[in-house]
Amino acid sequence: MKRIILFIATNVAVLLVLSIVLKVFGLDRVAYAGTGMDYGSLLAFSAVVGFTGAIISLLISKSVAKWSTGAHVIEQPGNEAEAWLVATVRRLAEKAGIGMPEVAIFEGAPNAFATGAFKNSSLVAVSTGLLQSMNKEEVEAVLGHEIAHIANGDMVTLTLIQGVVNTFVIFLSRVVGSIVDRTVFRSDRGAGPGYYITVMVFQILFGVLASIIVAWFSRQREFRADAGSARFLGNPSPMVNALRRLGGVAPHELPKALKAFGITDTPGIMALFATHPPIEARIAALQAGARGA
Repeated sequence: MKRIILFIATNVAVLLVLSIVLKVFGLDRVAYAGTGMDYGSLLAFSAVVGFTGAIISLLISKSVAKWSTGAHVIEQPGNEAEAWLVATVRRLAEKAGIGMPEVAIFEGAPNAFATGAFKNSSLVAVSTGLLQSMNKEEVEAVLGHEIAHIANGDMVTLTLIQGVVNTFVIFLSRVVGSIVDRTVFRSDRGAGPGYYITVMVFQILFGVLASIIVAWFSRQREFRADAGSARFLGNPSPMVNALRRLGGVAPHELPKALKAFGITDTPGIMALFATHPPIEARIAALQAGARGA
């Protein structure tokens, strides 16, 4: 319920703030007089389109995750390892105060992810490479990290942020497109070719800037999930050890739609677009948190 209220409040807030800004600076009247554009309708349109895509992605996230990774959901444990995995997730979920997630295994190098639209109906998946390369304490720490994502409502919050930036991208690109069309291409009979070309170009440019904002938030939530794992286990050492081990192997490349929900990422030279902080930074944050405690 809180997340539904947050979603509605965020939508209303974005629409209200943009409307106030336009009115305070007189941009609504000036722009309307110069371009014939109805900014109120455009703003509503941008919000509907921006949030609809993000929400649909969230609602189908579990199905997409299972399909795109080939993850096998453990309905009934077939061996001791699967039984331990399910029992560990159940214990961590109880500590976090959330419903029991579906537990799945997928083929690949070390990685894990959590996804789902609701805290009590989520999915936690780990790769065969992670299970083979880590001891049980380290695997438990990784599972704690994913459970913390669910408990923190990170999937929903990330969707809300994506919806907000989508709204800005759609709205601003069309505002710029209309202005350029009227002032540069001198089109006065509806939207001309210049409008569509400009919208396309600026939607890409604004989309790139928006992705930096989303990636920044994603990096912050990784620190919180690491801290959550340390809290669940009562000790940051298992998570530190798991991160060190992950830092020594090439992470499994998750599908793009799931990359932000994985356990690790390789920033490279595109650090601004990285959904996960560097391993060293995450370890340092855990150690600093332990010293502070």
